Amino acid sequence: MLRILLIVGVTALAATNSSAQGIDPNPVYVDQGQSWTTAARTDFYSRDQGSRLIALSWLQALKQENGQPFLADGLSRYGYLPNQDNTDSLPVGFHASGPQGFQTVGMTCSACHTRQIKVDGKAYRIDGGPALVDFHAFLSDLDKAVGAVVASDASFAPFAAAVLQSPAPAAPDVAALRLRVDAWYRRFHTLIAGALPSTTWGTGRLDAVGMIFNRVSGLDIGPPPDFMIPENIKRADAPVRYPFLWNAPIQDFTQWAGFAGNGSDLLGLARNVGEVLGVFATFEPKRELLIVNFLNNNSANFDGLSELEKTVRKIGPPRWPWKVDAELAGKGKLVFERHTPEGGCADCHGIADGIRRKTWSTPIKVAGTDTRQYDILSRKARSGVLKGVFIPLATSPLQEEDLALNILATSVIGSIAEHILTGGGASTNARVAAFSEPGSARSADLSGVTQLPPTLQDLPLAFNTPNTFEASQLAKQQGTERAAPSPIPPRGAYEARVLQGIWAAAPYLHNGSVATLADLLKPSAQRNPQFSVGPEYDINNVGLATTQAQSSEARHLTDCADLNSGNSRCGHEYGTALSDEDKRALLEFLKTL
Repeated sequence: MLRILLIVGVTALAATNSSAQGIDPNPVYVDQGQSWTTAARTDFYSRDQGSRLIALSWLQALKQENGQPFLADGLSRYGYLPNQDNTDSLPVGFHASGPQGFQTVGMTCSACHTRQIKVDGKAYRIDGGPALVDFHAFLSDLDKAVGAVVASDASFAPFAAAVLQSPAPAAPDVAALRLRVDAWYRRFHTLIAGALPSTTWGTGRLDAVGMIFNRVSGLDIGPPPDFMIPENIKRADAPVRYPFLWNAPIQDFTQWAGFAGNGSDLLGLARNVGEVLGVFATFEPKRELLIVNFLNNNSANFDGLSELEKTVRKIGPPRWPWKVDAELAGKGKLVFERHTPEGGCADCHGIADGIRRKTWSTPIKVAGTDTRQYDILSRKARSGVLKGVFIPLATSPLQEEDLALNILATSVIGSIAEHILTGGGASTNARVAAFSEPGSARSADLSGVTQLPPTLQDLPLAFNTPNTFEASQLAKQQGTERAAPSPIPPRGAYEARVLQGIWAAAPYLHNGSVATLADLLKPSAQRNPQFSVGPEYDINNVGLATTQAQSSEARHLTDCADLNSGNSRCGHEYGTALSDEDKRALLEFLKTL
């Protein structure tokens, strides 16, 4: 009974504090099409993807630095949104899975891809939109909270009493819990201490690629018992804005740098497995003679991720909920359809047939924008237990030190291939990977495999990496019939997406360095060198309002002299020479997409 009252009390407090943080728990849900139903939304908010961050009972027992429960405000202090359907006082995008009493909290993609904005005091919810959350602060504070618990026996005692639900728990039970918490903290603190930069990513941004690289190469492929290779963990200092999810499954590429192929359910699964490995899925590949078992203690929920992809396909672009000047928008459509040299947008951002079946073209182009995120792709790491591993006809053998992107590609492709070849059950060590002979070239023997099974033939397209591209070239030389990844894009190239719903995705550019679409139509030198980040929206300039809550983050930007800062507002000098009248018309048209 005490536990029930505690949960009810925390839930009520979360609702109260959500309002105190300026987050309305009862927003207006923007129209996102007939397929986007309440049931679909509920599923999107809480479907288990296989993320395993921390035990629920531990999270409920942790304290903030001010002594309040860590979950006291439902994490709204970081910008996470209330989920009225969650009985554990967890916000949208956080989900507890497992048997009662042994539940583990994980994250779902809705934590980072659900947005709430405010116009004239009214809140509007946009599902699939880039979240305005401070993930950097959340990770840092969670590390501090657990660190405070394990600092001494005295600090651990009240935590243990809360977790074990006893004012005087037995000493052996406390000791066993201490071992588990110490082991968790050792890994988590190693990641946070090595990965988080001293300058925060900021609200609505995350170095997702850097953190995924750090998670897989730093925490998952080392020797037991902790599986860590701490020297593989590098500063994740290339923050980017969370992308919007609507239309994501039907574009040629995903990830800002365009290294993830798209266009089929299998490629969608690869994209989502890579994502869940970054948000704390358990992954402990095990080397067994000439076989690597990718499913050994692998918590990725392949069925859940496949269902998630179906759900994401239902999310329509949000429809502008306010009045539009139809005549002005009509003029703006003509501006949009002009060719790029004339200030138009359609050449890069219009709907056009893609390079794969039933996809839209999302060209990967250099637009003179910040290069920091692209440079993350050149990071190298020790390959640990995966040294020498390759997926026949899909990847090349991993060197002792290899690109982190190649290590991720091998991990994702190997996990999915093994899952499929074992019929979705527990691994039986199906031969999905092989090891190159010591001293052999990277174009190693492919173990007699000449063709991937039909269910796997899209997998080489999942990652455009030197590893997968090299394997495709070798397969081509051997006369193997299958699709090949695209060559690696040039430095500083990013995807140009179709602009449906772009009005709801501020701030703009891949690194969130431009506050409004009106600012984006100005030359780089005239864009604001700093602005406040928060939910207040400007529906005239289309983007973040100039005035935000007093506690909002101030984002400071660099100019074109520092293009690799991660915070440069430079580039995308398109439409900047349009007349003021044409710019107003174009903005009005963009509201209608």
